Parts: sequence; C-alpha cells; structure tokens
Amino acid sequence: MCGIIGYIGKHKATPILVNGLKRLEYRGYDSSGIAIFNDGKIYLAKAKGRIIELEKKTPSNWDGNIGIAHTRWATHGEPNEQNAHPQVDCSGKIFVCHNGIIENYKELKEELIKNGHKFKSDTDTEVLSHLIEKNMRYGPELAIAKSLKLVKGTYGIVVLFANYPDRIIAARNSSPLVIGIGNGERLIASDASAILNRTRNVIYMNDGEMVVIRKDNIKLFGFNKNQDPSAFQGLNISKRKEKVEWTIDSAQKNGYPHFMLKEVFEQPESLTNSLRGRIIKNNGFAKLGGLEEIKNRLKKIDRIIISGCGTAYLAGAIGKLMIEELSGLPCEVELASELRYRNLPASRQNLAMVAISQSGETADTLAALRRFKEKNILTLGIVNVVGSTISRETDAGIYNHAGPEIGVASTKAFTSQLAVLALLALFLGRQRNLLKLDGKKIAEELALLPQLCHHVLIHSNKMAKAIAEKYKNFNNFLYMGRKYNFPTAFEGALKLKEISYAHAEGCGAGEMKHGPIAMIDENFPTIAIAPLDSVYDKMASNMEEIKSRHGKIIAITTEGNKKIKHIADDWLYIPKTLEMLTPILAVIPLQLFAYYMGVSRGLDVDKPRNLAKSVTVE
Repeated sequence: MCGIIGYIGKHKATPILVNGLKRLEYRGYDSSGIAIFNDGKIYLAKAKGRIIELEKKTPSNWDGNIGIAHTRWATHGEPNEQNAHPQVDCSGKIFVCHNGIIENYKELKEELIKNGHKFKSDTDTEVLSHLIEKNMRYGPELAIAKSLKLVKGTYGIVVLFANYPDRIIAARNSSPLVIGIGNGERLIASDASAILNRTRNVIYMNDGEMVVIRKDNIKLFGFNKNQDPSAFQGLNISKRKEKVEWTIDSAQKNGYPHFMLKEVFEQPESLTNSLRGRIIKNNGFAKLGGLEEIKNRLKKIDRIIISGCGTAYLAGAIGKLMIEELSGLPCEVELASELRYRNLPASRQNLAMVAISQSGETADTLAALRRFKEKNILTLGIVNVVGSTISRETDAGIYNHAGPEIGVASTKAFTSQLAVLALLALFLGRQRNLLKLDGKKIAEELALLPQLCHHVLIHSNKMAKAIAEKYKNFNNFLYMGRKYNFPTAFEGALKLKEISYAHAEGCGAGEMKHGPIAMIDENFPTIAIAPLDSVYDKMASNMEEIKSRHGKIIAITTEGNKKIKHIADDWLYIPKTLEMLTPILAVIPLQLFAYYMGVSRGLDVDKPRNLAKSVTVE
C-alpha cells in the first residue's frame, strides 16, 4: 500500500527518486524516506507527512547516482520518522524499503534480539534488515534469499548495501514491483507511474523472483522458498520486456484542480476505450479477445462467482444482475476479503470465478483467486493495469483500458468495470439463449454510453456543486436504490465517506421499513437513485415515506420526470438508457456530489486520510 522507487545510473539519484515519490503520492502514505550512496557512504533522510517535508531534509549536495526511496502507509507502528523506511540494520550498512506485511515478525524479532540485534523502530520491516545482516557472510544476494525463506507474509523489497555500491537488489512476493530499463540507467518501483518519465520499457516481476540491478544490466532470478536458496534459476529477460502504452502526461491534472475531478470528466473517453472494438452491433455480439481461447469452456459453465473489494465488489454486484438477466447463469458476488477464508467448492469444470481489481494487485482478491486456481476452477480477470499480477495469474481476462487512475477514490475505473461486465454479460448471453434482436439493442445502447456520459457531466456538474454547497454541513446521509441501483447506492455512500468524511450508509430501498427509516429526520438527508425503470413506482413510495418524516431528499432520476419535483427537495437528471445500464450514468452525479462535498469542506480529495489507492496488504 506504499510506494517504492530505486535508481542506479549516470544521473543524480536524489531528484529522480523524489520526483518518483511524488508520482506515487496517490497510493496513500503518511511518511517517507530516502537513502543515497554519496561520497563513499549511504546518507539517510526521513520525514513524517508529505513529500515536501522530506525534500526539506534532503541536502542539495547529495550527488550520488544510486539510491532507494519510499512512502509508507503505517501498518506496524505509528507514522513517524523512526518508523519510516528505509529501515537499517545494526551495522548501518543495509537499507531496506518494504511494501507488504511480515506476519511472523514478532517471533523473528525476538530471536534476533536474543542474538544481540538492536531494534530502533516498531515496524515489521526492520526485521528484514537484521535478518539480511545476520546472513551477510553468504554475500548480498544469498543473504536476502536465506532471509526471505524465514519470512511468512507479503513483500516487495528493495535493498541498498553500503559495501556494494554498484547494485540494488529487489525481491517480490504478492506485492508488485516493476523494473525500468533506461539508457545507461535502471530503475525499480512499485508502480510504473514512478518511472515513466525515465523510460517506458519495463519488466514486471513475478512472485518468487529476485533481481540484481546495475546501471547497465539486470539479472533476474527465480528462487523457491522450499528449496536451498542458493539454487537460483536465471530467467530469460528478453522475453519479459514490455512497453508501457500510456504516458506520464496521462497521469497529470491537465488544468483540473484535482485528479478526481479530471478522472470523473474523463469517463466519456475511458468508456470509449473500454468499449472500442468490442461491440458488433449488426449481430448483437460482444467481441472479447481476451476470452477467445476459452470461449468453448465458457459455453459449458453453469455458475459464476464474482469477487472483488470496495468499489470493485460493488461493480461485481451490478454485474451479477447483468449476467443473470442476459445469460440465465446463476451468479454470486462475494467480498474477496471474506471469500478467501471460505470453504470453497470442490473443483468443478462448470464453475468460473471472475476477479475484479482496478490495480490488479489487490491482496484479498489475489488470495481468493489463488484458492480457486488451486482447485483448477476457471478464473477470469477484469483489471485496468496491464501486466499486473491478477492479469498474469488468471486463465483469461478483459482489460478495462481506462487509463491511469490517480485519485484514491475510484471513479472512471468503476464505470469502466460496469461497461466491461455488460460486455461479458452480452457475450455469455449470446452464447446461450439471448436473441439476436435483444443483443443488438444492448449493443447499440452500450455504444451510446460515452455520449450519454458526456451529457450527464455537462448538465450535472454545476447542479451537483450547488447541492453539495447546500448540504456541506450535514454529517449523515442515507443512500437508497433498488435492483440495478441497489449497489449504486452503496457506491455513492462509499464515495461520500471516502472524500468528505461524512457518515453515509447504503440501503436497499425495500429495507427502509426494516430499520433504516428510524434514522430519518430533518437532519438526515437521503439520496434516492430513482430512474424511470421497472422499480420506479416502488422508489417513489419509499421517497414519500421519507418525506412524511420530514427527511430531505436528493433524487437521481431520468430526464422528463417532472413528478420528482413534488417529492424531492433537489434532483439531478440522467438521460434514458436500458435499465441494466442506468448505474453507469446514475453514479456520475453521485461522484460529483461527493467531490464537491469534499472540496467544500476544505479536504484533500485526491489523498483522503487513512486510505491508499492500491491495497496490497490484508
């Protein structure tokens, strides 16, 4: 959940590392640190808070051309300089940056203390630096491998040695690392965005791999924790090289005050990219190249389990309804953080699991995926990041192609996930009993989504801002919806919590009378998602129940619905579309409302407190 960057080359490392950390700020962090080999020794600087505080402590005369840096999101030990990375061993010569969690660090720490090691932090990471120190008689590479053999948990680590100033060594297990190959320089980072201003040529590391990085070459090794760590296996680098297709420019604000607002307004483009080349209107088909090799296996499945976390889980909840309606396949949606601990079904050839993750690195989703793979169950991925772990470990999948999402609160990734799930539902439906005529109608409406999305943005932006200003001092909100917009209500509430820190609850409108309505009064507004669909009359009745209890109502409804003015206090319109596609349009005013609520409260909407973009720890 933190950020790592390392550099070795012909240029000054300090500004490159600091700029890399700034590009990783969106991941969420509370402290940072940097280690630079300079004038024959390694210098260290750490700071609590934002990167600018670290810059103040980093001397301009650090001219070394090798170093590592880190942004930390606290797990073990409070946010302070002592606990910031890099963490150092007793000798002061081994510097470790680490993403992940060492689950058995207490036992390892106790044993190291018995052997005379002195600890200075409360982190689990410091155990790694002392373990490596203990094994240094074997040399740096083998010392790291032998140390990692003792570790239980997840890690992406980079290590800098005072006695070996010609190299950086990194290793990975369930926490992403990407190697950058530049002209006379090499980089290592937890996210490609940190290095794109230096190179777009990368190698994505896999679990169980270690890399030795020098300024003019890299050596990649595989190691098995169950074997002698000295049994390294050299890996073919040339076949692993990839080129990152998006540029650093696409990860800039481009005149918007925040990344979140920029990404909300990028949704017509991101939806276009998610749908491009995948709709065959004439025949009512969805063309999904990532599923081509397994399409015959998909014809035979009779059950689907969708899994994800947070926003991805809520996208899956909508996707479940799409798949069931168009294909007739029974479909379940499960929180990955719970599914990973469930007693999973035995291996079945007619079951498929779909893992949804924007980053493709979400720890809980990845753990759930691996449990299904152990049972030889067909696994599919819906991810946005090319080369991510989930994209590599699933049997097949569909990329979102939504472009980089920097704001912590997911916006364009969510609508992209819904578009991809609609395509998957159409694909599965046309494999079965969905008529060509119905398929054509869905394909045509899908193709219109970018245009309709643009329409919502143009007509809702100012109104959402005005409504947020009106309600900015309210601290409790209820979001409610039915059927396809039941999960949309939860997504709207999640956005408001993330961005404005107001308390918000999602609720199925049919459940109002079973408890939630007790909260309603003049100080507890309700956001009702009520497009003119098959359940509108039911939603209207629920809104009347709230109104009769003096509750304020903000409604999201379809253009042309004039009756809403007699029920709601405020309203935002969306254009008419198919019922199954309404969440893609209805969520946009909710995103704008959350954004302007956060801004009106003076909050950093791109980096909400306590949150991280890529959740790579449990």
